[in-house]
Amino acid sequence: MDQWTNAKLCDVGNLILGGILLFSPWLFHLPAGAESQNALICGVIVVVLSLAAFAVWEEWLNLIVGLWLIVSPWVLKFQGTSGMRIDVVIGIIVAILAAVELWTMSQIPPRQASSR
Repeated sequence: MDQWTNAKLCDVGNLILGGILLFSPWLFHLPAGAESQNALICGVIVVVLSLAAFAVWEEWLNLIVGLWLIVSPWVLKFQGTSGMRIDVVIGIIVAILAAVELWTMSQIPPRQASSR
């Protein structure tokens, strides 16, 4: 890993964010229930996707998880809590990183993309 590309940096960022999300019930003393379960499940998904092979589907799933984190406090009815703030902030960052990586992948000429 001698060359740090945007894609690798985005994956490292998502790995860190997924780890924070995964451990947020203990780090931020979230109550048991929907907000803790949502953080754990989404944290595992983001961590696994950040470790997955470089593929377009990985970034689309990251984008979906990021968007879910943004809307989940209202869907699961835990708005106005610390869990909401954590999910929304991390969701926005995960979605932005996924969008940046998708945009970066769309800018690479096909000949170079096959050599990755």
